[in-house]
Amino acid sequence: MRERPRAGLGLALLSALAFATSGTFARPLLAGEWSAAAVVIARVGVAALVLGVPALLALRGRWPVLRRNGVAVVLFGLLGVALAQACFYNAVQYLPVGVALMLEYLGIVMVVGWMWLVHGQRPRLLTVAGSLAALCGLALVLDLTGAGGIDPVGVLWGLGAGVGLAGYYVIAGRVDAELPSVVMASGGMAVGALVLLLLGAVGALPLAAGTGDVSFAGHRMSWLVPIVGLSLIAAVVAYLAGVAGARLLGARLSSFIGLTEVMFAVLIAWLVLNELPSGIQLVGGVFIVGGVALVRMDELRAGPGPAAPAPPAPALAGER
Repeated sequence: MRERPRAGLGLALLSALAFATSGTFARPLLAGEWSAAAVVIARVGVAALVLGVPALLALRGRWPVLRRNGVAVVLFGLLGVALAQACFYNAVQYLPVGVALMLEYLGIVMVVGWMWLVHGQRPRLLTVAGSLAALCGLALVLDLTGAGGIDPVGVLWGLGAGVGLAGYYVIAGRVDAELPSVVMASGGMAVGALVLLLLGAVGALPLAAGTGDVSFAGHRMSWLVPIVGLSLIAAVVAYLAGVAGARLLGARLSSFIGLTEVMFAVLIAWLVLNELPSGIQLVGGVFIVGGVALVRMDELRAGPGPAAPAPPAPALAGER
């Protein structure tokens, strides 16, 4: 029995590491001819196709289950996929990858406010402490007194990604337990890709892609390299490892371990892109991740209950 928690921990860490590569793979595309919407469409569109087969196998012909959860799948695709990822990749164009991900993870704190304001579920003391720590971290990440400052456009995109991540948690916590997680992921990514493609087709979003070589990790290479990395590593591997880890550890503990994504993202962006947040922003990131960890810890202590919804698997946004 000891092997199950160890395997679950390894899979959860693998999922976080794979998700953390998202911003680094996207950066060379965004610096070239690709728009943020096109990057998201390529990533989740390919991933939806790859996950389509295991999704059908997991569903096993239970179409009524999919029909009664159709609205949730569509909302998941709109918020948890399209909004979260499009905003994140737009934020990456203005901010370091690590800073953008720190802002996105504030979505977990936004859930606390949503549950309090809308559902009257007052947060417990540990959750309040975690939320305050995360907000203090936000002030440090923004580095308001720094000489260089930080691009406010990027901040707004990053917070928009946080709203999408919050939507992911709220929706995923209320989906029918009979709907397999892989079906939710594949369906949501298909919806997100189609919506963004439609918005781009009518001119509501800039939609541009190119086939020219890109600069990645200090080398010129085909645009297919980051696309394959985004769709297969940062989406398919990340999600499948996350689902497997969640089944061994439980959704709450696996999502708690998923917070290591921020650390992995900062390290990968540093090693591959030579991109590192400033010292004060790193301190702010510690406050944000620590605050979110306190919120998660409060949920783990409380066990299953109405305090806040927990996702069935680690978030897709970062890279989510």
